[in-house]
Amino acid sequence: MQHRHKTTPHSATSRARQAGRTRFLRSLAVALPIYVLAQAGPASAQEAPLFPTRAVADKGTVHFTLPRAAADGMSGCYIYSSALRSGLGSSEVRLDRGMLGDTQLLCFRRMGNKVAATFENATFRATGDAMTTRGARESFTHSVAAMLDIASETSSGDLVVDMAPLLSSDVIKIADALNRDGKGFRPAPQHSAIDTASLRAFPDNVEIDTVQTFTSDTPGRQASAVGPDANRPSFIVHHSFIRLPDDGYQPRLADPRAPAFGPIVYDYGSPLGQPVAVQLAARFRLEKTDPAAARSPVKKPIVFYIDPAAPEPVRSALREGVDYWKQSFDRAGYIDAFRTEILPEGADPMDIRYNMVHWTNRLTRGWSYGGGIIDPRTGEIIRGNVVLGALRVRQDIAIFEGLVGTAENGSGSGNDPVRAALDRIRQLGAHEVGHALGFMHNFAGSTQDRTSVMDYPPPRIKLTNGQIDLSDAYAQGGGVWDDFSVDWLYGAPPPGVDAEAHAAQKALAIAAAGVKFVTDIDGRSPDLPSPIASMWDDGPEPVAALAHMMAVRDVALANFGDKTLLPGEPLAHLRRKFVPVWLLHRYDVDAAGKLIGGLDYEYAVRGDNHPDPKPFPAAQQRAAIAALIGTLASSKLTVPDALVPKLSVPIPRTNDIQFNNEVFANAGAAAFDPLVAADVAAQITLDSLLAPSRLTRVHEQNRRDTSMPGVAELVDAIDRDVISARSDAVGRRIAYRALLTIAETQRDPTTSPAVAAILADRLGTIGTRLAASGRGEDGEWARYMSGLLKDDARLSALLGQRQAAPEIPPGMPIGGSTGWFGESTGWFDE
Repeated sequence: MQHRHKTTPHSATSRARQAGRTRFLRSLAVALPIYVLAQAGPASAQEAPLFPTRAVADKGTVHFTLPRAAADGMSGCYIYSSALRSGLGSSEVRLDRGMLGDTQLLCFRRMGNKVAATFENATFRATGDAMTTRGARESFTHSVAAMLDIASETSSGDLVVDMAPLLSSDVIKIADALNRDGKGFRPAPQHSAIDTASLRAFPDNVEIDTVQTFTSDTPGRQASAVGPDANRPSFIVHHSFIRLPDDGYQPRLADPRAPAFGPIVYDYGSPLGQPVAVQLAARFRLEKTDPAAARSPVKKPIVFYIDPAAPEPVRSALREGVDYWKQSFDRAGYIDAFRTEILPEGADPMDIRYNMVHWTNRLTRGWSYGGGIIDPRTGEIIRGNVVLGALRVRQDIAIFEGLVGTAENGSGSGNDPVRAALDRIRQLGAHEVGHALGFMHNFAGSTQDRTSVMDYPPPRIKLTNGQIDLSDAYAQGGGVWDDFSVDWLYGAPPPGVDAEAHAAQKALAIAAAGVKFVTDIDGRSPDLPSPIASMWDDGPEPVAALAHMMAVRDVALANFGDKTLLPGEPLAHLRRKFVPVWLLHRYDVDAAGKLIGGLDYEYAVRGDNHPDPKPFPAAQQRAAIAALIGTLASSKLTVPDALVPKLSVPIPRTNDIQFNNEVFANAGAAAFDPLVAADVAAQITLDSLLAPSRLTRVHEQNRRDTSMPGVAELVDAIDRDVISARSDAVGRRIAYRALLTIAETQRDPTTSPAVAAILADRLGTIGTRLAASGRGEDGEWARYMSGLLKDDARLSALLGQRQAAPEIPPGMPIGGSTGWFGESTGWFDE
């Protein structure tokens, strides 16, 4: 459904709110020089470094020469950023090559014969006079990152300090990350050192590497799988010291109707009646050479560099995909404002002067993500930084080979798995750089015919003459939402027009055009109520999309076999390629499930005439219930007999994590267990149907309108069409999983008391009926289940077992079911 908005003038309340926002931004810009009063001044000459540096190789340290301390002891403030030049190589433990640490506002303050290197608290502040600003600053803690020795003082009073304590500290929190999988990791100073030869000083930044080693007697599975000595993993940590941007940047505020993210700051000097907490919109500084012109070149274009570690043809595909953004900037009036290049030979990818797209190898496939170095005071993006997982493209090829076979590999045809995967990598490059430009996800893009690269796009799989067709798997270029995003965040207003008011009008216009926006908070979990916020879905009608995907799955399973393998490829790899085909419908199940107890809503502000949230119509919800229950039919979850022996071919190794992570559990050795496959697919649907928060919404919607489906109706449909409809071993396994899932939801502490009571009643009724079942295998099963449902202790013990249900192989990139994203940190996953 789409709502059309009327574009109306702001009400008096809206105008007052807008005026308050404008005053805040102006006062913030004025307050910034006060906040960093003791910051280092510009270099005395263009070639002069940010500050003098010296490598003291014989002592294994470096000296920085800081400005003479002011009366309050302050001796310079800088943006500080850390990064990993080398990583762990694990998707589960997020320590990736190219990954940034937290961005900090680093100030140096003399304290007697020491200099304190402190991370200042830029989150809490107060605009106003000096005492107001100071009061807010002293009300919240700062962090002393290191106490530095003063090696000497110059004749002018400048301080030469030994940087070893700061450079040697675990600023990226590597030990904490390692200890999420292992235990007892701690720094090993005797195996660590500052790489004095890496020191580089430039006019606006100083760069240096350190080698940091960590030790543990219980390193855990991940470190053991990737390291030559699991007890002592070592990392090259990069440190950047960056000149504070000048005050020519105009901060912008985020708007819930637009895709910007950035630091949340608390201004205790804001006018009474205005909010204390506001979110800044992170963006690059982009200035036209002619500010009055509707279209103009820019003073400094945004350039992203592709990591040459990416092999061809991936490298060229990434460059083409990232360059999708060029057109959006051009449409916003910025001529040649964005471009993409391959990182030149000899350039350092860790140097903050380069906006980077890193190519990162890991043991298993994992998330890609984008973000950057953001000035915590203003939201200005100083550097964009993207990390792409190298195995994702290979997983996509494996999925496409499972769907259409390998005969067309490398041909460039419509059903060439390599061609489709390269189209996906173009989209991925554009997506992650979109985050680095300041844009959040828009999970509604795929429901409106690809309005944005900032969605999680599935392949568009057609059925042409009854056969699978990948010719239109991914869009080429960005969409209308991407154009709006650039225009909203970067587009300059006409001279004399307030930037915030101008942006607000753009938000009204895009909503009036019916283009929707829903992001992570409403899209990540499958139990959420907005179907347009689903991930990896395609099309405006989730029920129709699920039916289509089930039809595609039928064709793929009918064709699945040896031709999905390359010549000479181990037959055991059929097991790996079978899983994504068998679970091809998993994300369409999530999308259709969100209609049940779902709400039609959008982000809004007062005065924009937005419609109130409302439940989806009863008929639409009942159609979704029927569609999801239809995926639980035995006919849909019975592995064809001809495939079972093919899926039982062994592989002569047991420690291949890349393989083991991707396959179903077997019935001993290589023997394929088709009932496990049925159970796993059933879990996906039942987890969606019976999610506690979903049932709470279903119950509440039915309480307010009895024409809406209720919890009892939903459970009765599962009982009628799944539990009572069982006719074979597969049906009994699905019914078993259905009963356990109902019982698990009934006991879940987040399930509302009213819903829990309904579920308990239905379980009791079903248990009584099963006790009266006939003889034979089905009767034995029924009486066993009846006894289990009536024995609360046994049932609770079974539900509490770690292996109560077979593990569902990962669909999304491995490394966490919800990924890694944060509006304030600026890191978002693919």
